[in-house]
Amino acid sequence: MVFEPPPEDKTSTRMDLMRGLRNNFLTGVVVVMPIAVTLWLVLAVVGFVDRVVKPIIPPIYNPETYLPFAVPGLGLVFAVMFLTALGAFAANYAGRAALAWADRLVERVPLIRNIYKAVKQLITTFMLQREQSFREVVLVQYPRDGTWVLGFVTRAAVGEVAAALGPGFVGVFVPTTPNPTSGFLIYEHRDRMKTLKMSVEDGAKMIVSAGLVAPGEEMPDPSPVPPPPPEAREGDY
Repeated sequence: MVFEPPPEDKTSTRMDLMRGLRNNFLTGVVVVMPIAVTLWLVLAVVGFVDRVVKPIIPPIYNPETYLPFAVPGLGLVFAVMFLTALGAFAANYAGRAALAWADRLVERVPLIRNIYKAVKQLITTFMLQREQSFREVVLVQYPRDGTWVLGFVTRAAVGEVAAALGPGFVGVFVPTTPNPTSGFLIYEHRDRMKTLKMSVEDGAKMIVSAGLVAPGEEMPDPSPVPPPPPEAREGDY
């Protein structure tokens, strides 16, 4: 006599199969999504630079003039070459004199000079002087005692701020999650913060991932979670 499983077993098998397919699909999404987003961002940046730079390249220097097809990334290559040459020019005496003249010219325009100064100071702080910024990752109590947030030490308090607060206070940039480009600047005493050993890069990763990625910890294993055992049925006892 052939034994046939009860209908409940067939239903449970179908549910386990659907659960496994769902887990496999989610695993595929986890594996493909970072690669897809990275490729999309790279292609978007390259395409944007090409659209801006290619029209201003002289035809005699544009390889597409002599080729029957478009060259992707050509505008990006010319932009890098131009910025490198501009940086070399700005590093010598003639370049510094030209930049000083341009600064004086822009400062005469009432509205534009305020925007220009703000943008220039921001770029100088975060690009040209990046080796002096964000050297430490600390924990500070914010917005109230007992609640700790991750922050980056910018520099010791100076000027009027140092005179008002006293010695020992440093500026701490507390970024927001998951967008670390915005945040808060607070001044806290060294004795009331905890300095961490992690690098600034690891701290930024932790903030962007909302704490899911910690220093020294690999990315979560995207392998499917095994389905839980089927619930016991009354007929099993």
